Amino acid sequence: MSLVHLLIGIYIWVLVISALLSWFPTTNSSGGLATIKHVLARLTEPLLRPLRQILPRPSFGGVGIDFSVLVAIIVLAFVNRII
Repeated sequence: MSLVHLLIGIYIWVLVISALLSWFPTTNSSGGLATIKHVLARLTEPLLRPLRQILPRPSFGGVGIDFSVLVAIIVLAFVNRII
């Protein structure tokens, strides 16, 4: 079971890193940061896309806030705890 806990922990960190990197714009689609963001998006989108369809996107000052990463981390941490 420790392998499952390790993989869930790694995936949680991938979600956190992906969320943090989303704050940095990429001007070049072939740069190193853009490549990292693309790889992380491919890893996280299968989990986040359905959550984004379910969760409402509240708007603060015209800026939409995406809570899907936070919800995914909470759910994964809960699953990690109960297994």
